[in-house]
Amino acid sequence: MNVLITGGAGSIGSRFIRHFLHAEPDASVLNLDKLTYAANLESLADIPETGRYRFMRGGNSDPAAVARAFADPLDAVISFAAETHVDRSIEDAAPFLRTNILGTHCLLEATRQHRQARFIQISTDEVCGSVAEGQSLTEQAMLNPRNPYAASKASADHLIAAYASTYGIPAIILRSTNNYGPFQSPEKLIPLIIANAREDKPIPVYGGEWQQRDWILVEDFCQAMNWPC
Repeated sequence: MNVLITGGAGSIGSRFIRHFLHAEPDASVLNLDKLTYAANLESLADIPETGRYRFMRGGNSDPAAVARAFADPLDAVISFAAETHVDRSIEDAAPFLRTNILGTHCLLEATRQHRQARFIQISTDEVCGSVAEGQSLTEQAMLNPRNPYAASKASADHLIAAYASTYGIPAIILRSTNNYGPFQSPEKLIPLIIANAREDKPIPVYGGEWQQRDWILVEDFCQAMNWPC
């Protein structure tokens, strides 16, 4: 199995690469990552670049980089690459539209043209908005994004569904709750809380003291992701 992973130097993508190479001893991975502020190649420093793992620097919205990544036949494209921080999206939505929507389109076009691969989108439960107390989300939940980040991911999900329907691309969209684990960006909530507590700084509370959020250990999510690959 030959797999392209975009955003593989991020906290979830890097953990999945590690998990996937261990779980699939005959598989190979090409990691395409732009290496923005949220990427950390140290998370993969102990994985040598061999016939089973290669790194290529490039963004998912760069047609030339994506073309290079599709040079060899692929069995799956797993799209982790994304701008993800809600506060950053409120300050400036443009990078979110470029990476999350146009980048997804670039990958879908390459997948369509090569007719090679299953497309697996790592989405988010944010596309469904807030959930009332006592309720939970299902696969039938309506999309109701409430911030620019969520809107960009919902747009990408719609685009993937449209390509699957129009061009017959085999696609799967995974909408996880909040991941936590090693090498997570320090601006994310759990690392931020820990860092602030260690420095005796105020602990941020979003949405009031009764707000609830759902969390999943990144390793558990990686095990779930391994099935559709």
